[in-house]
Amino acid sequence: MTEFNGFPMIAAVLAIAAVVGLLATRLRQPMIVAFIGVGVLVGPVGTGWVTSEGTIELLARFGIAILLFLVGLRLDVHMIRDTGPVALATGLGQVLFTSIIGYLIAIALGMDTTTAVYVAVALTFSSTIIIVKLLSDKRELDHLHGRIAVGFLIVQDIVVVLVMIGLTAWGRQSGGNVALNMTAVAGKGIGLLAGVALVMRAMPWLMHRMARSQELLVLFGVSYAVSVAALSEWLGFSSEVGAFLAGVSLAGTEYRDALGARLVSLRDFLLLFFFLELGAKLEFTHAGQQIAEAVIFSLFVLIGNPLIVIVIMALMRYPVKVGFLAGLTVAQISEFSLILAALGLSLGHITNATVSLITVVGLMTIGGSTYLILYSHQIYRRIGRFLTIFDRTGDRVAESAAVATDSDTAEVILYGLGRFGSHVARSLSGAGYRVLAVDYDPSRVAAAQPRGVTAIFGSAEDTHFLETLPLSTARAVISTIPAVETNQALLHALRQHRYSGRVALTAFTARDAEQLRAAEIDIVLEPFAMAAEASAAEFTDLLGTSDIEQRGSGGA
Repeated sequence: MTEFNGFPMIAAVLAIAAVVGLLATRLRQPMIVAFIGVGVLVGPVGTGWVTSEGTIELLARFGIAILLFLVGLRLDVHMIRDTGPVALATGLGQVLFTSIIGYLIAIALGMDTTTAVYVAVALTFSSTIIIVKLLSDKRELDHLHGRIAVGFLIVQDIVVVLVMIGLTAWGRQSGGNVALNMTAVAGKGIGLLAGVALVMRAMPWLMHRMARSQELLVLFGVSYAVSVAALSEWLGFSSEVGAFLAGVSLAGTEYRDALGARLVSLRDFLLLFFFLELGAKLEFTHAGQQIAEAVIFSLFVLIGNPLIVIVIMALMRYPVKVGFLAGLTVAQISEFSLILAALGLSLGHITNATVSLITVVGLMTIGGSTYLILYSHQIYRRIGRFLTIFDRTGDRVAESAAVATDSDTAEVILYGLGRFGSHVARSLSGAGYRVLAVDYDPSRVAAAQPRGVTAIFGSAEDTHFLETLPLSTARAVISTIPAVETNQALLHALRQHRYSGRVALTAFTARDAEQLRAAEIDIVLEPFAMAAEASAAEFTDLLGTSDIEQRGSGGA
């Protein structure tokens, strides 16, 4: 079948994508899965409306450019620093081990070296977009495993850009002196970086003037991203690298958040066409031969990748549960894996059959990992006892128990040193109370010591650890952890130990607060509600009652 003329074809494809997308949301699946499926439906295998070239391909390239631009725009190296060395070690360690093991599996399956390299590298990267969305929906971005996951995803984003630069340079070699060619590539790369660095100096001045109009700001962002992308491609690199560098050059400006927020919807819309085009390129001529390979690689990603993260974090003496919850976030391959496969195809390194294999693995792992992340806590409750062989927190718990014994005069035992908990700990300590804080994030424990708060490593769900705490002298036990299941477990353990002091637990939602009140505790802390009430009181004092009375009399 021949391709539609532009407008009717786009309209028909968008209508189908909307219907299939609605079905995907009901199944709690990411839109990526739905859009690739639509691509198969409207591609040569299905209706034949979409071919390998045309309007869809152009829009797809714009989508990839905006995606990489936003990745660079939101590149926050401080996030890696905040989560400590665990983000860097886990991110690089997972990429290294997944690549090596994936390569060996590919070779064992009879693939040639180049194909094996592409498949192995594609298996290493996880979807930042999907993971952040799922963790945000579960309100776990601020949890320890959420912060670590975001940290090593940033590491992965940096690595994938470096990989694309290397593959592009490799793909441009066409005989001759390899050293001379590599020198030329390096020279062009330095020139591109120098040009971007030079432009960065003028960006604050230019952005200040562009930001006077929101429409102009968006237009400038898009035009700048695709212009640097086009320049990068002209110099022999991929357009994705240029778009990423364009984003990095604006990451230090005060308008990056405003620009990023306005381009997110455009990115999501244009990425639809990338996944449509990818689905349309899928070949099923070797489907029977590839299904076994796809299943093997998918099982490795779904099971092997989380295990790699669990082992690395266990060696750094993090709790197994934290490693498990963080590890599940790498149990899929990402949109960058698919972009990498498309780049390899354009460079002539791999065939359509390999792209199809990587895409099928992507569909399997993205679909499977979505449910793994959504039901992560339920899964851990079932299999957690089998993962205790990786536990290496014994020494750290023993050290904390010794500190807790020395702190037998503590008046307040406080669980959780997050943003809310650390403020509560400092305020109580400043008021003269002897506070013993407990947290299972080693970086938070270390940070609390210089602030005058005695802090130890431990978990609110560890009932045995509770026996080492000075409950006999503590006048109150406070949990600033917002997880209702954790608080209920802590309360149950306190009552088993016949603790008679005051108990205060934290809830972020009204529903969780009601559950805790039903347990008949002394205080339910609701940080958001408390902040709203305090802010309203401040605004009332600021505005004054006279303004309100004047409005009332004016209305009468």
